[in-house]
Amino acid sequence: MTHVLVCGGAGYIGAHMAKALARAGCKVTVFDNLSTGHRAAVQWGELVEGDLLDKEALERLFKTHRFDAVMHFCALSQVAESVRDPYAYYRNNVVGTLNLLDVMHHAGVKQLVFSSTAAVYGVPTTDKLDESHSTLPINPYGASKLMVETMLEDAAKAYGLRSAALRYFNAAGADPEGDIGESHTPETHLIPNVLLHALGMGEGLKVFGDDYATRDGTCVRDYVHVNDLAAAHLLAMRHLDDHEGAHRFNLGSGSGYTVMEVIEAARKVTGKSISFSLAPRRAGDPPVLVADSKRAVEVLGWRPSFVDMPAIIETAWHWHCKPRY
Repeated sequence: MTHVLVCGGAGYIGAHMAKALARAGCKVTVFDNLSTGHRAAVQWGELVEGDLLDKEALERLFKTHRFDAVMHFCALSQVAESVRDPYAYYRNNVVGTLNLLDVMHHAGVKQLVFSSTAAVYGVPTTDKLDESHSTLPINPYGASKLMVETMLEDAAKAYGLRSAALRYFNAAGADPEGDIGESHTPETHLIPNVLLHALGMGEGLKVFGDDYATRDGTCVRDYVHVNDLAAAHLLAMRHLDDHEGAHRFNLGSGSGYTVMEVIEAARKVTGKSISFSLAPRRAGDPPVLVADSKRAVEVLGWRPSFVDMPAIIETAWHWHCKPRY
């Protein structure tokens, strides 16, 4: 049985990953400091509390467990916050990952699937971004992830580490069975904020900027369902069994939705009136981010199951309407 360490497995994407791994017959251990994750979300596998910045805790973990592969979801991930406090992002996302890589190396663990981001690209120069697009991040969050990708390339050459950096676009939706979903404090992601507003919860909904060069003036983003992300991670892990080196794959639907289009889709799914107020643009937000995920489809055999916005929102709405952790 393949034993997988899921760093950040109490968080939104990590928890969905733990469930997918368990369903695939893998043994799962979750390592999480619970700073943004939820103990109640760890329903598949053992939870070991700890922080990637605590190297001694990592060393103890790798001495008491034998892992075949690691999936790494631990990160600070708020773009605006990264602009305000870049040191925190470089410390957590880069130094923490270096600690993990070093401990993996000394333990002889040779496979890593890394949660990267479309923020490594910066402002697009093409309608859709493939992996050959220039990487010029415009915020410290994206820069921190790109630094880790460089580390993975160097580790492949020096130590034989096999890795896959999966560049997500906007993760969205929830487990269709309703076991787990998206919950952050504070909540900064658009879809859960829209749905919380529909339920009469949370603070007032804000739309940041309506003067972008897009079809309605609001930002365009590519939303990919969290279960489709988990499926891609499984495929990437299996790919590393037979392929050396450091690999990169975009993960997105290939369709872009404006903020206003997301709000309108949520109105139709929920049957609720959803109001909002306009706010200034946020620093570090590019106008458009849409994926070309052809490489993941052709190389990994990835086939997203959720391909339109109402279907994605429906799964999130189902979870938000239940008692939440």
